[in-house]
This record gives sequence, structure tokens and C-alpha cells, in this order.
Amino acid sequence: MLEQLLFGKLTLDAIPYQNPIIMGAGGFMVLCALAVIGALFYFKRWTWLWKEWLTSVDHKKIGIMYIILATIMLLRGFSDAIMMRTQQAIAVGSNMGYLPPEHYDQVFTAHGVIMIFFMATALVFGLVNIIVPLQIGARDVAYPYLNSLSFWLTVSGAALVMVCLVVGDFAATGWLAYPPLSELAYSPGEGVDYYLWALTLSGVGTLIGGINIFVTIIKMRCPGMTLMKMPLFTWSVLCSMILVIVSFPILNITLGMLFLDRFFGMHFFTAGFGGNAMMYVNLIWSWGHPEVYILVLPAFGIYSEIVATFCKKTLFGYTAMVWATIAIAFLSFTVWLHHFFTMGAGANVNSAFGIATMIISVPTGVKIFNWLATMYQGRITFTTPMMWTIAFLVTFSIGGMTGVLMSVPGVDFQVHNSVFLIAHFHNTIIGGVVFGLFAGYSYWFPKMFGFTLNERIGKYAFWCWVSGFYIAFMPLYALGLMGMTRRLNHYSEASGFHPYLVVAMIGAFIIFCGIALQIIQLIVSIKQRKQNRDLTGDPWDARTLEWSIPSPPPFYNFAIDPVVDSRDPFWVEKQKQHESGYVAEKPHYTDIHMPRNTSMGFIIGLLGFVFGFAMVWNMVIPAAVSGIAMLFFILMRMCDFNTDYYVKAAEVEKIEAELSTGVKQ
Repeated sequence: MLEQLLFGKLTLDAIPYQNPIIMGAGGFMVLCALAVIGALFYFKRWTWLWKEWLTSVDHKKIGIMYIILATIMLLRGFSDAIMMRTQQAIAVGSNMGYLPPEHYDQVFTAHGVIMIFFMATALVFGLVNIIVPLQIGARDVAYPYLNSLSFWLTVSGAALVMVCLVVGDFAATGWLAYPPLSELAYSPGEGVDYYLWALTLSGVGTLIGGINIFVTIIKMRCPGMTLMKMPLFTWSVLCSMILVIVSFPILNITLGMLFLDRFFGMHFFTAGFGGNAMMYVNLIWSWGHPEVYILVLPAFGIYSEIVATFCKKTLFGYTAMVWATIAIAFLSFTVWLHHFFTMGAGANVNSAFGIATMIISVPTGVKIFNWLATMYQGRITFTTPMMWTIAFLVTFSIGGMTGVLMSVPGVDFQVHNSVFLIAHFHNTIIGGVVFGLFAGYSYWFPKMFGFTLNERIGKYAFWCWVSGFYIAFMPLYALGLMGMTRRLNHYSEASGFHPYLVVAMIGAFIIFCGIALQIIQLIVSIKQRKQNRDLTGDPWDARTLEWSIPSPPPFYNFAIDPVVDSRDPFWVEKQKQHESGYVAEKPHYTDIHMPRNTSMGFIIGLLGFVFGFAMVWNMVIPAAVSGIAMLFFILMRMCDFNTDYYVKAAEVEKIEAELSTGVKQ
């Protein structure tokens, strides 16, 4: 009995020793973890890692950790994509391929979950955490401790997805886990439970993070920065965080209802007992379609910043861009049903949602024309961020046009559940979101780390990504019109699918080369920075010093709160100094109030992982202990009032002097 309460249904049989693919992947993960731990021991960096990073509440460091998490999950999620494309390219006729059907189903589910929740969302929150406080003149986010907690809850969800690779199975339901397939009768294993708790933990973390950023933008803007003086990136993030606050509770509640169905025998989504599976589909897409705009709106903001910078012009139509962003955020809640026109809701309902889908393309078109107008007669510099932006304009436009095509219910009936839809979705998510996040990463990299990325290798990576994307996904439009359904793991020779799928596989491997080049770019850039520092003794890359504050900023961001009286205050101030020769007086420093680091976020995130794992395997005692411990640490943090400290004015003045002369990072 005690053994049952401690271990639930977890046994050694949960580890698939007989599957060389899974065990090989699991062994690689373990080796990577051991290599990191060994390096930390060798260089004696455990204390530094704990004090400076794991317990940090500095928004910049938390943002960097989000980016590291997103990079790790990109590698895992793209590995799944390579496996799927290879399987489809070889599984023709009598050749069944190398992935068994049940494993293939888990792979495509994990790919979608990882790329949306733990790659794209994590990378969005990483850039948002780093840049938004700097753009609005704030020293940190509104709730630094909650910022740490939201990150570690996201990590705990990602860890569950990684663990299920070698302990048990993942869901084989598709990335949205529609019932009845996700109900206990059809998925009796632990896969859907891993899905539920990974998404619940990360969903709660994302919701906390969204509330935090929203409050930061509303309440912590520097003096003089009205809403219509905010940078476009901050505006896009504000609208995105509103979507997070409204939509993520829907996701969490929907997952909770499915949990009650599976664990307690309730019947919210079982038709035979008064439930309705289509209620789940409506609820999940009421979150799912706003989620697309949660990801793409910050990318739109990034493009706005990049186009203005590298065309050397003020952004065309600022006010129109703001209202277009607001319109997209509002309309994103009116189109969810276009994901299931075939449900049988009737012509009137389908027509209403089809028209709403067409309308939402209008403000998006406004943005595209404004970016093009900004580029018109501008002095365009074809840097890596600008090249990502131009690729976005073409790729996203194709995705948008195919989306408008599918907004016609009659057309959607023809291509529904085909790979035509997969091509459209990746056109918008990769062409819109991923290209934008890569553009923002390369654009703001000097602000994050104090040195620039290697441009030559960055452009090689760009061309591999863009060419590989078109080679991988354009054939899917043709395959969709030929009748190839999504999630197909085997097909006959007579179908005619094989040549197109071979081309798609080649495109996926070209994208892989792009990812490899991005990693090489980072390594080479770090080595170049070290060489420059050894030669000149200057820790800063001279190209990063053209900023209003040092790169990267000190932990408090601003020694003195800036005052804003225009949309481009730094440029206006530079012009004044250039025209009049005015030199600013030495600033008067005062004590700065800052939050202390805390281990609570890390501890609660770790306990969240234990709780989720225990719930997956019905481990009653570990679940109860970890759940109570989480509540205890949350209450202990709430009762801890000694969480802040003051940086003395003399120390601030010393740090500023060192930063201004490039002596100290």
C-alpha cells in the first residue's frame, strides 16, 4: 500500500529500453546535462550560477534565461520535425519507415507543443523582459519576484516534456489534444497527463508573466511618456499581454476540465453522458487563435523598430500602426471558429466567422503598407535584422493570402485537415513570428551582451533558413490540394506524394544548417569579442556604444529616471546637442531602491515539476508533499517584507563612471 502511494503506477517498464531512437535521444540529453554539470564543477562556478542567475530577479537576466530555454527547446522541437519529414520521405509503399505509428503520433504532438509553448512563447517573453523596461524608462518590471516565478514555472513545464521522452510516453493526440481521443477511454496511458501538467504549469507561468508586463507598461513609464509616445514594440507587447490575460485563463480552465474528466470520471466532453466534445474545441480555440497574435504582435513591434532604424527614417504612420495593433488584438477573439468550419454549425455561423477572418487581414495589411512606406526612399542598410524583416514581408504575405483563401468556408471544406493548412500555418508562424524573433535577437543582441554578432555567418544562417523554409513548405500546398491529410505517416506509391515529400525533407535539412550556423555564429562572436578585448583592453565593442545607456545596462538600468517629451527623445536630444553644442551637466545621483534576489521562484518551480510528475504517475504522497510545500513557500514569500535594499548614491556614481569609460561591464 505504501509503495502504491509513493510510486503510483510508475515502474521500470516505463523506460522504453527496447527503443533505440528514444534511448539514444535520452542518452544524449543525459550526456549534455553531465557535461554542463562537469563544466560547472571544473570552473567552480556553482556559487556564481546560483547567486547571479538562478536566484536573480533582474529582468535582463531572466530574459536571457528565457532565450536559453527557447534555444534548447528549439533544438528538441526541430529534431522532432526532422524525424517527421524523414519518416514521410521514406515511408512509401511497402517501406513502413523507421518510426512506428504510435511513436510518430507522439513526435508530431510533441513538436507542436514544444514549438508553440516552449520555443516561440519563451523567446517572446525573453525579448519582452529585456527590452520593455528599457524602452519605458523603468528600472525593472513591476513585480520582480513574480517575474522569476513565471520563468521557473515555464521551465518546470518544459522539463516535464523533456522527461516524458524517456520515462513513459507523451500524448499521441495532436498538439491541442481533442477529445474523445484525449479522454481516458481512448488514451489510458500517461501521455495526455504529461500534456495536461506541462501546459498547466507553463500556462500559469505565462499568465503571471503577462500580468506583470501589463502592469509594468501601464504603471511604470518614465515621466512624460504618454501612451501615444511609447515605442511601437511596447505598444505591440501591451496588446499582446492583454490577450494573455484574457485568453490564458480559458486554456487553464479547459485543461482543468479535461483533467477532471480523466481523473475523477466527470463528463464535460463525453457525449454519451451529457457532455460535448465540441465544447472543448470551442474553448481551446478561444485561447488558440488569440495565442497566434500573442506571438505575432511582439514580432510586428520588432519589425517596426528595425525598419525605422535601418531605413534611417521615422516610422511611417505611427498612429495608424497603433490603432491597427489594437484592432488586431480585438478582432483576434472573433475568428476562432474558422479552425473548424466543418463542425456543422451552419451556413450563418460559418459566414460570420469567415467575414471576421477576412476583416482581420485589413489592419495587418495596414501594417505591411506602413513598413513598405517607411522603406520607400529610405537609406536601407541590409543588415541581418533588416534581411529577416524583408523575408517576413514576403513570407507572411503569402501566409496571409492563403489564410484569407481558407476563410471562405467552401474552400476550407476542401483543404480542411490537409497539409495545405500545415503550409499556411508555418507560413505565418515561421515567416511572421520566428523570423521576427530572430530579427529582434540579432538587433538587440548588443544591448543584451555588450558585443555584436558576426554579420557574415548571420547572413549565411538567414539564407539557409529562408531557402530551406520555401523548399520545405511550398510543396505542402500542392500536396494539400492533391488530398494529402496531415499527420500521415505512410502512403501508397500511387498517391504521387513521394517526390514532394523528398523535397520537403531536403528543405528541413537546409533549415537545420541554418540553426547550426546560428550556433556557430554565437560561438565565433564570443571568440572574436575575447580577441578584441585581449588586443585593446576594452571590454566593449565600439559599435555598441551608440546607445542612451551602456550595453548591457547596469542592474538598475537608469541612475536617474529619464524624462520624455517626444516619441524619439534620444534622437531629439542628440540633435539639440549637435546644433547647440550643449553639454549636459553632471547628474545628481540619489539612492536607488532595488529588489533583492530570491530563491523562491526557483524552489517553487522545482516543486511544481515534482508535483506535475507525481500527478502524471498518480504518486499520492509526493504530490501531496510537493503541493503543500509549494503553498508553504508562496505564503512564506508573501510574509517576507525584507525583500528590498538601497544602492547608495556614491556607489551609483562610481558604477556610472566606470561604465562611461568602459572599465567595467
